[in-house]
Amino acid sequence: MFNKEISTKRLRLRLVDDSDIQDIHQLHSIPEVDQYNVLGIPTNIEVTKVILEEWLELIRLRKVYVYRIEAITTKDCIGLIAIKIGNPKYKIGEVWYKLNPCFWGKGYATEALKEVLHFGFETLDLHRIEAGCAVENIGSIKVLEKVRMKREGHKRKVLPLKSGWSDNYEYAILDEDWYNHSS
Repeated sequence: MFNKEISTKRLRLRLVDDSDIQDIHQLHSIPEVDQYNVLGIPTNIEVTKVILEEWLELIRLRKVYVYRIEAITTKDCIGLIAIKIGNPKYKIGEVWYKLNPCFWGKGYATEALKEVLHFGFETLDLHRIEAGCAVENIGSIKVLEKVRMKREGHKRKVLPLKSGWSDNYEYAILDEDWYNHSS
């Protein structure tokens, strides 16, 4: 029922496992990655291990799918992307992603997100997929809009970032949007 691995022309997405701890810790420790993230920089690798253990349990329960994004040619870890499944009655998922700044602006986030949306609609049979984004996060806004997600809302001062409380844009795409554009 679920994809342990997804491939694109340039990327390989595979479910995270214990072997990814160092790459996940390194990614979460980059200040630029943390700028619009509420998770915060882990104080040590033990904090990252707790996060990874939680993800692995949720993956086992099929409540979330957290993928390592890897360049096919170099096998470098570019980042992470995930889809979290909400209440099955509503058939809603929520996506998030984090990329190493060395790989920003190259279309990798857009490419990975398109595949995760495909997985969400085609395999998980979701009706709606949502994402949130700090209003100052221009790069992420561009990614969400490139994959045809629509800005539906604006929450004021909801994200506790290091820089202070930030407003958040709410984005979503419906299955009908996905299928009408795919045909």
